[in-house]
Amino acid sequence: MEGLFYPESVAVLGASTKPGKIGYALFKNLVEGGFRGRVYPVNVKGGAIDGRRVYRSLSELPEVPDLLIVAIPARAVPGALEEAGRLGIRRAIVISAGFSEVGEEGRRLEEELVRVARRHNILLVGPNCLGIYNSENKLCSIFNPMDRQRFPGPGSIALLSQSGALGAAMLDWMADMGLGMSKFVSYGNAALLEERHFVEYLAQDPKTRVIALYIEGVKDGKAFMETARKVAARKPILVIKAGRSSEGAAAASSHTGSMAGSFEVYEGAFRQSGILYTRSLREFFVMAKALSMLEPPSGPRVGIVTNGGGMGVLTTDAVIEGGLEIARFSEGTVEEFERLVRAGKLPEHGAYNNPVDILGDARPETYEEAMRVVLSDPGVDMVVLIVIAVAPTLRPDLPQRLSHLVGKKPVVGIIPGSDFAKSMARGLEDMGIPVYETPEEAVVALRALYDYGRIRKKLSSGTGP
Repeated sequence: MEGLFYPESVAVLGASTKPGKIGYALFKNLVEGGFRGRVYPVNVKGGAIDGRRVYRSLSELPEVPDLLIVAIPARAVPGALEEAGRLGIRRAIVISAGFSEVGEEGRRLEEELVRVARRHNILLVGPNCLGIYNSENKLCSIFNPMDRQRFPGPGSIALLSQSGALGAAMLDWMADMGLGMSKFVSYGNAALLEERHFVEYLAQDPKTRVIALYIEGVKDGKAFMETARKVAARKPILVIKAGRSSEGAAAASSHTGSMAGSFEVYEGAFRQSGILYTRSLREFFVMAKALSMLEPPSGPRVGIVTNGGGMGVLTTDAVIEGGLEIARFSEGTVEEFERLVRAGKLPEHGAYNNPVDILGDARPETYEEAMRVVLSDPGVDMVVLIVIAVAPTLRPDLPQRLSHLVGKKPVVGIIPGSDFAKSMARGLEDMGIPVYETPEEAVVALRALYDYGRIRKKLSSGTGP
């Protein structure tokens, strides 16, 4: 599997000399996207792409490539893979569509493709997919033009998507949200390599901290569950599944040839396997962000520090409605707050019962004192930091003032608003504090962390999720 993500040489079968063609974009994205391995364009018509020779067949190549990307008509793919296997090529990504997703004839063609791959021990991704993107070495088998498709920077979220188009949109969204990615796989029809194989690989990948999946259905449910249980004990697995309605399930079948099955069955399987799941794309990214940045809390008790009373109240409601608890401060914490008020380090008219309201004229040093006390309370497992950044007393150095407190317990931020607010949010995220715009999102993040903590503990002890 390592060679799928870290090849030193790649051949593009179906590379085109014509701008606007998929084969042209595939080749250009590899060459101009930053991939530093050797790239060979292959097309029976020959010619040249930007001065580079186009080889007429795989047998003309000067070496056996580590990876073959196939973008030719479906009916020609099995024969091309047969030639590749005889030459010793052992990894292939089949971008081409026209297989099991189009009906019986396509299904037979896909079965032939699998027979060829197995005969020659070829690791096959696809068909009907976008393939792979590796943010580390810029390997990219995605054919969307670079001026239209955005890619996330390096990070620790691995994304697996059964859908190529949705996967491309997810890449865009992650780039827009500033979420870092380790690896992306669009595996399409999963004719040979299924999601479980990639999950198993990513469990060993040091660059990946969270494995996030969009699925429509799985071929071998039992094997997938067994793999998930083993991996979830080490890394969180997050799933959003399509085909929850009967109409959606029918649409999934025509999309990737997937049998979506009963969603209730999938829900039960997810719970038994230790998989976190959501029905909302927005929540999917909220959860992935938190899981990629923070360790789980030791319990469900939440402390809140805010410079806006209304936002503190809304967050309190969201915490309770999200199935978590508002922490009760210890006597020592109450006494420390009283001491800081007497010393003039916290406002006299603030509220210190949880949520802690340090008022609208709070300064970075005020936040520092309040956060220090709340994080030190033994009855607080995690903290929500709320910053209404329009206050004139707030300075850009707030992240730096809090930096020595990061890592003690999980902290998520809520910072709605302006460009100044976004700049402050980026500063906090650079330190390891995920930031959201609403209380609801912050609580979804905390709940995901708490749930995964329980899952990991139970799976590690052998008692089940």
